[in-house]
Amino acid sequence: MATYVLLHGGAAGTWIWRDCAQLLRRDGHAVHTVTFTGFAERRHLISRDCTVEMHVVDVLNTLEFEDVSDCVLVAHSYSGSVAPGVAVAAAPRVRRLVYLDALVVHAGESVSEAMGYMNADQARAVAAAVSVGAMPIYSPVAEQQREEAKKKPFIMSAERQEWLLSHLSNMPTACAVNPVRVGAEAVKQPVDYIAVSETVMKPMHQRARELRWNIHEVPGDHAILVGDPDSTVRLLERFA
Repeated sequence: MATYVLLHGGAAGTWIWRDCAQLLRRDGHAVHTVTFTGFAERRHLISRDCTVEMHVVDVLNTLEFEDVSDCVLVAHSYSGSVAPGVAVAAAPRVRRLVYLDALVVHAGESVSEAMGYMNADQARAVAAAVSVGAMPIYSPVAEQQREEAKKKPFIMSAERQEWLLSHLSNMPTACAVNPVRVGAEAVKQPVDYIAVSETVMKPMHQRARELRWNIHEVPGDHAILVGDPDSTVRLLERFA
């Protein structure tokens, strides 16, 4: 049996792994989930200091106090920016990484730059404005995702989509515009990248190929962990 540490994406939290975690535990695996500071049930802690580096510390503290070792670190979406910092700082505790349609961010680059939403100067300007209170400390990604779902529904039942959308919450602006200290190129452990067919993360798939990670192309969309938890878990168990 394996030990999994599941990291969530933007606008989400531990809750998004509910079904996958249940299935993994049913199969006898140990499962740990982390909600980043400023997200979901920890949204009351949102601040101008909620950067990727703070979220790395969130995970490192979980690994330490839960006595986690020899784990498979699973990153979905935004948490792809967090995973490298964890993999490097806690290398003895992390055996392997799985990127589930996740961000591939290089050192010195921000999430917004990696996704092509801003250039470096724009991202630094927003980061500076947030730091002095001239811009909101949260990014309205929850509302944006709900609007997008009206135009293009997720590949899942209407009930599952309603549950997903109702749980989304806005995320800290700082974690999207501040440059990361440890990039994906620093990861030394084996990495499996699950590249879904319907996603805005296609540029990230190419970045994963350039890093010579193991790429696994599968049908589905960016919310496959909610829409098809059975298939997601089968993939995670393959890489354990």
